Amino acid sequence: MSERIQKYLATLGVASRREIERMIDEGRIIVNGKSATPGQQVDARDTVKIDGKPIAMQRKAEPPRVLVYKKRVGEIVTRDDPEGRRTVFRKLPKLASGRWIAVGRLDINTSGLLLFTNHGELARRLTHPSFEIPRTYAARVLGTVDDAVLARWKSGVELDDGVARFERVEQGGESGLAGEELEGANQWYTVTVREGRNRLVRRLIESQKLQVSRLIRVRYGPIDLGRGIKSGSAREATPAELLALFDATGLDSGELETAAGRRKPVRQAADVAGKREVKPTFERSSRRTARPATAKRDERQDDAPRRDKPSAPRNAGPARSAAPSARPSARPAARPAARPSTRAAAPRKPRPKPTRRG
Repeated sequence: MSERIQKYLATLGVASRREIERMIDEGRIIVNGKSATPGQQVDARDTVKIDGKPIAMQRKAEPPRVLVYKKRVGEIVTRDDPEGRRTVFRKLPKLASGRWIAVGRLDINTSGLLLFTNHGELARRLTHPSFEIPRTYAARVLGTVDDAVLARWKSGVELDDGVARFERVEQGGESGLAGEELEGANQWYTVTVREGRNRLVRRLIESQKLQVSRLIRVRYGPIDLGRGIKSGSAREATPAELLALFDATGLDSGELETAAGRRKPVRQAADVAGKREVKPTFERSSRRTARPATAKRDERQDDAPRRDKPSAPRNAGPARSAAPSARPSARPAARPAARPSTRAAAPRKPRPKPTRRG
């Protein structure tokens, strides 16, 4: 089934639709030997090259994935830096197909939550202004913030690229920053914006003759940074967080269910038709379970025909036990003490007395 080239390549995780459109305008994408055009229909049978490198069109795209990354100050959001500075892509896990796409950007002096995904359309919707995904920051402000400043922040401030405002402003920090709320002339504020313009939060605060001494993004849409992530490391988003992101951007959550259904158990409890019972793999073993020797011996004794033993003669000794003899063990048992005889003792003859000679 053919699709528009922007959507097809974004689904494969090559890049976001916006980046693919820019690549098309720059002539970097070639389809079947010709330069690609915006909205061109492609499918798995077409040959697509980006910067001269072929794209595997028939390879199945990986399931949608999202990484929750905690950026540290000094890292830059780019794949390659000519100055050799540390980038946020250096420790991300490798993908079988496609690539990781950064959802928005944070400047070198801003730390906190940064999302990565292999789903191009999800990245586009999370960053597009029309979806108005909220971003929440904890800002440490140097200077006096009075009611007039708060009112201007909420009503809107004219910046170089248009009017901008904070949707919510609260004094105090989030995500474990409450202990740093007051530090002399510095005060923590939690602010929320619904745009991703370059350095928007810093410019809004600095427009009121204030300084930002520290800026941390603590939330992006429904995803909270929380605790437990070390600076410069990431964690995989939970299924509930993935579903929340798809709902926030209006994407079909059925794609997540399809991806989850690809992981099937090795063997099920019964086949689809219900004709025969199949035991789970973990209940079967390559070795036969050893049976105790006592159980085998008991079965032999139960199956063997019983024979009536002849009665003992009258003048015989004490009758022996009728219980079957047990198998001799490796260590000989102690001999039982002798029992007193039941026969009548014969009378003893008196010894003759010795006679003296002489």
